[in-house]
Amino acid sequence: MISKSFENIDYLSLIGITLIIYVTHYYYKYFNRINPLPGPFPIPFFGNLLQLYIWYGGNLKKYFEINHKKYGDLFEIQFYSRTIVLNRVEHIEKLFLASLKNPYIKRISDNDGKGFHELGILGKGLFFNQDLKSWKHNRHFFTQAILSPKFSSEAIQWINKLFNELEVYWDKLYLKDGITNDNKEKIDITTWFNLFTNDMAIVILTGERSYTMAGYFNDHNVNEKADRPSALIDETIKFVHAIRKHLLGLIMFQFVSPFLRHYFPYFKNKSDDLIQNFKFINQRMEKITKRRRQEIENTPLDKPLPNDLLTTIITANTPRGINYNKVNDKEVIRPMTDLEICRLIFDGIVAGTDTTANMISFIVYYLAHSPDVKKKMLNEIDRIFQDDKTRPITENDILNLKYCEAIVKEAARIFPVVASIPRCIEKPDEIAGYQWPAETMVRINVDAIHHSKEYWDEPEKFNPDRWMVEGFEPKKNSFISFGGGLKICAGRKLAMIELVSLVALLFRKYEIDLVDKEAPLKTQSGIVTSCTELLVEIKLRN
Repeated sequence: MISKSFENIDYLSLIGITLIIYVTHYYYKYFNRINPLPGPFPIPFFGNLLQLYIWYGGNLKKYFEINHKKYGDLFEIQFYSRTIVLNRVEHIEKLFLASLKNPYIKRISDNDGKGFHELGILGKGLFFNQDLKSWKHNRHFFTQAILSPKFSSEAIQWINKLFNELEVYWDKLYLKDGITNDNKEKIDITTWFNLFTNDMAIVILTGERSYTMAGYFNDHNVNEKADRPSALIDETIKFVHAIRKHLLGLIMFQFVSPFLRHYFPYFKNKSDDLIQNFKFINQRMEKITKRRRQEIENTPLDKPLPNDLLTTIITANTPRGINYNKVNDKEVIRPMTDLEICRLIFDGIVAGTDTTANMISFIVYYLAHSPDVKKKMLNEIDRIFQDDKTRPITENDILNLKYCEAIVKEAARIFPVVASIPRCIEKPDEIAGYQWPAETMVRINVDAIHHSKEYWDEPEKFNPDRWMVEGFEPKKNSFISFGGGLKICAGRKLAMIELVSLVALLFRKYEIDLVDKEAPLKTQSGIVTSCTELLVEIKLRN
């Protein structure tokens, strides 16, 4: 019995000694790190992770804002590994070089990338593809398809179709004789925007309908159901929920160390669940891709094919492709495998849903607080549509909605959906006046740059008119809502088409007011900054 007690004591002593050695080593490395910068003090195992979650509720945007005010334009944070936070245009010039010789295409270091490798997303698609050759191949296919006139035309058609569907649901749920039905709850409009953009992204990227708006309508209407197959509604809702879960869970694999994910029950359960969730997404994407490939093979050569992104990518560099025999690069002209296609389309879906939905939510919020801006916007909309509140929006309309475009840009400046952008220094180099070793992680604080008085007049003011000044051009790299350099967002043209269209379609017909104008904007911020709730009252415009 006594010997067993001694064994327990020896075991506990061994744990204690191990912890002391680890903590000593941790702080030895910390206090002897190269180029020590100001920043929040880390603790072993967690770095600054507990501060982020306990003090700031996991709100990365707020955490960066507070540390920027406290420590200045150059500071560091410690999550899984050390990250240098850059807050000035001058710091990021090298990172945003638009050249294939740019050595900064990596978004994440090999050390930090272990989590994404574990999840199964590293080295594939566009967003987390670190290999230049593979990334170039994927980017070529994606941009060739998404920038084609046929794809833009298809996108505008679907914007009109889905917005008409949205209006039907709103009329039946909320509107009665042109005014808000007071017997119903106030509208959380950000939920509807998320549903709309999910249905929109999935149909134009895969060619298959998604019915999340119909599902939400069915859940909130006891008297009538949407004229859509219930099995398809359930299937698409499950898929979209999995996508949202994946996007919100990425922060777990970027900032939480493998040790915590593997051995701490809270983090382990979360990461295991997210891995299973991504397996479901992959199975769903593979099923969609194989079904489309079969449909293409069964379509006679003299019959047209759809203009969705999936069809265009499958047929690219084949006799049925739009640019067959127009490219000489042997690597680029190689048709894509099903796995490559799945990841590329999925990246497009992820990038094109939450970002657009949250941006239009932020626009509604800022317009509600800016009556002069709203009046100018309505004048432009009414001038173009001539009081016709039902005709489809056209590409020509979108080109002429200059003030609506300015509103979109200003909202993206003042409240960017992506508040910080990661980059990895692949080779030893000088950044922000310091020499850094290879594999150093940096994050570009988009918020800080967009709100700097050095680059913007009255940066805290929502002022779309700044974009209407003839000859106005922001200082290079001071407006980076879509990123910059080689890794600039490939879908930015589609995003602008969708956002400008939504602004015009919404406000030409509806009067939208916040339920509580004094309430702060409710958001949560991880990889993207999401609007968690935006309660509005809606009625038809006179």
